[in-house]
Amino acid sequence: MTRLGWPAPWPVSVFALFIALAPLFVPAFYVTLLNYIGLATLVALGLVLLTGIAGIVSFGQQAFVGIAAYTTAVITTAAGLSPWLALPAALALVGAFGLVLGAITLRLSGHYLSIATIAWGIALYYVFGNLPGLGEYSGIDGLPPIALAGWRLDTAPRIYYLIWAVTIVALVAAMNLLDSRAGRALRALRFRGVMAESFGVDTARLKVLIFLYAALLAGLSGWLHAHFLRFVSPHAFGVNAGIDYLFMAVIGGASHVWGAVIGSSVLTMLREWLKDVLPAAIQRTGNYEIVVFGVLMLVLLQRTRNGIAPALARLLPAPKHRPPSLQAQPLPRREQPQPGKPLLELDAVRVRFGGLVAVNRMSFTLRSGEILGLIGPNGAGKTTMFNLITGVLPPESGRIRFLGERIDTLGQRGIAQRGLVRTFQHVNLVSSMSVLENVAIGAHLRGRSGTLAAMAHAERVENERLLAEAARQLQRVGLGEHLLEPAGSLALGQQRIVEIARALAADPILLLLDEPAAGLRFGEKQALAALLRRLRDEHISVLLVEHDMDFVMGLVDRLVVMDFGEKLAEGAPQAIQSDAAVLEAYLGGIE
Repeated sequence: MTRLGWPAPWPVSVFALFIALAPLFVPAFYVTLLNYIGLATLVALGLVLLTGIAGIVSFGQQAFVGIAAYTTAVITTAAGLSPWLALPAALALVGAFGLVLGAITLRLSGHYLSIATIAWGIALYYVFGNLPGLGEYSGIDGLPPIALAGWRLDTAPRIYYLIWAVTIVALVAAMNLLDSRAGRALRALRFRGVMAESFGVDTARLKVLIFLYAALLAGLSGWLHAHFLRFVSPHAFGVNAGIDYLFMAVIGGASHVWGAVIGSSVLTMLREWLKDVLPAAIQRTGNYEIVVFGVLMLVLLQRTRNGIAPALARLLPAPKHRPPSLQAQPLPRREQPQPGKPLLELDAVRVRFGGLVAVNRMSFTLRSGEILGLIGPNGAGKTTMFNLITGVLPPESGRIRFLGERIDTLGQRGIAQRGLVRTFQHVNLVSSMSVLENVAIGAHLRGRSGTLAAMAHAERVENERLLAEAARQLQRVGLGEHLLEPAGSLALGQQRIVEIARALAADPILLLLDEPAAGLRFGEKQALAALLRRLRDEHISVLLVEHDMDFVMGLVDRLVVMDFGEKLAEGAPQAIQSDAAVLEAYLGGIE
């Protein structure tokens, strides 16, 4: 049985055995190539996490490789210090640059972000090549080899095991990270950032952290690179190197940890093989391998658009994942307020988009222990109202209070911390993650372990409790048989129920449901209504947006009707059904 996110054991065992024995039976030239593959894997692994998982495309990782390489070169040659003493200095400088560049670059998005990474990659290349203290374009030579327990790692076979030990530790740490609370948040960043933020994930901080981690992996590669070659020059850290590293991640599979190893291996080995074969085949010298290499890469990407690693994974037996143990200690629960107490209070809330007033002076109160329906024709402003309450949008004027505290200035995470949790009008799941993992995102704020603990797998007890909570909520909503299935494989109605389970995993005080019955069959709607009544009996309050009037009228305690962003009516379902203004809004007027 393997953990979520980990491959089946035997391919990993075969890989580890090959790495352990390779220097004993492969020629020295190929040991050198394996060293280059290990160094490239460290950089590509950072790009897998940064680009493939978090969606932050960087063409500038070679700059961090160069910063570390030059730092250790200067310290060990000019100051005569040991490479081991230069390592923390190199990583510290890389970290400082990573934090500064990340703070600036990550404010951008889309192609602007990618262009910014190219810009600082080019800038640092010319810094390396024009500073006399760095040897200008001639570089710095005569670096001392790394010594370990008195053993000088001054040849390719001798430094081989250090390079691959560091690489394997980084691979294991990355798999541990993705299989954790922090990893689930990271995997939601690329396409589901608003959803992740609504469950308490600090998306801005997480982006900076993963940017920093990718930079440090590149810096570690640069330190090893410098003392493996015992020479550094700016030519190894130009923009072409940055493109190569990103290419490695994409070829191997940018969303797969093992894609870093596969992409680095394919790119390095194929390039060397073409350099040897083509001149002999065509009886001419020149850089023809670049043309052939480009064509082969186009064919490869056409056949395996998501990379080689996912394609190979489909050919291997699927790993047997174990469901979480329901015997894990339950997470602590919030104390629910007394029934009837004012819970959510809106006072003259207004927001507009340009010249369109989407919500205009909306006021109502939801009391603890009730189900309040928010209804109205399409375009009435109901979802905008949800976005205002949950902090996705700031109101232009007015106040929103929760348990007497003003929350309209807190933002999504601050509001989620107080127990307001929502579902979305359009299904907002990470389709590639399992149903269980999607629901566990809802419990994000109920855990405390960070990324370092996740990499060391030191958060396993807490993670097991979070997954057990997610499993309990899935059983609660009737989807206990689908725990380990990909969320994208479920029917639309089931995906909506998964969203409700995810919200329940957050242990809410107020549950905001945006059209939860859309796409459900009659029997599923009845089961959903029964679940919501049970939640009300447990003193969990519900604010419900729904278009199915039969479903709403038989469920809610009170209704608020919106039309053109304004409150049209408020009262009990029976009174709303006979309200002339409501009938006019829905039906256009009746005799």
